[in-house]
Amino acid sequence: MLLEILYLLLGLAMVIGGANTLVDGASSVARRTGISEFVIGLVIVGFGTSLPELVVSVTGALSKNSDIAIGNVLGSNIFNTSLILAVSAMIAPVAITRSNKFRDIPLTILVTFLVVALGWQGGLSRVEGVIMVVLFAAYIIYSFKTDASDEAVTGDEAKTYKTFTSILFIVGGLACLVFGGRLFVNSAEHIARMIGVSDKFIAITVLAVGTSLPEFVTSIVALAKKRSQLALGNILGSNVFNLLLILGVSAIISPTNFARIDIYDYCALLLSIILVWTAVYTGKKNILDRFDASLMLLLFVAYMTKLFIAL
Repeated sequence: MLLEILYLLLGLAMVIGGANTLVDGASSVARRTGISEFVIGLVIVGFGTSLPELVVSVTGALSKNSDIAIGNVLGSNIFNTSLILAVSAMIAPVAITRSNKFRDIPLTILVTFLVVALGWQGGLSRVEGVIMVVLFAAYIIYSFKTDASDEAVTGDEAKTYKTFTSILFIVGGLACLVFGGRLFVNSAEHIARMIGVSDKFIAITVLAVGTSLPEFVTSIVALAKKRSQLALGNILGSNVFNLLLILGVSAIISPTNFARIDIYDYCALLLSIILVWTAVYTGKKNILDRFDASLMLLLFVAYMTKLFIAL
């Protein structure tokens, strides 16, 4: 037990250190290239922190277990928006730029509704998987073409590193996030088994939280460094990666079946992103604040309560 606790703490330390290094490297790349921190967060950080979900979902697809691939993606997106973004906004207001308001949030909502519509009609075929991957590529290209670096970066935290150093920070940070996160999850799973926790409880809590741990820590570190656009890009980017790329690739490998996904799962997924939309559009403000965060957290608590009751 003591050894597992040490591994757990080591994994957590690697995740925190990796997130810190990744944020510094990604911010430096944004300043060197003139690309906004949101798009850097969307493409580089979002993809990197979604690697655990990609591995889990592809592994499930290869073993023809679509429940793993679908449950992992939908659960991670609900966790990303209703918990990670909410906790981020609780810590500090998350700034919403014009591009976020009229491009990024609407596109994320459209992608979410698309997946729900496809899932509602039964699942994803290989052809639909290919279409989703193509849509993902188009989304990334569109984000770069319509990008505007609209977040000023000032102060001591705006340090710019040499190109090689920035890339090294990004690669090293992602490696620490992925391997540290895996070490953390494995240790937590072993400890849970030692104290007699059921497999289903472990799957819903330890594994779901573990695959989203990189997004969680990276977003918190980004906000602590006043890089709110990097944090938002990481969360929305991870959601789009999960829905279009990971589900698309999984469907190409093995057509997916949404039969085990119920109305509560769909509602939680849609409400998590709709709450972001209503916060931004109905309040005529350019931030996500603590009030918005409290509503998101209520959704997360309600959804998790439903899952635990169903155990």
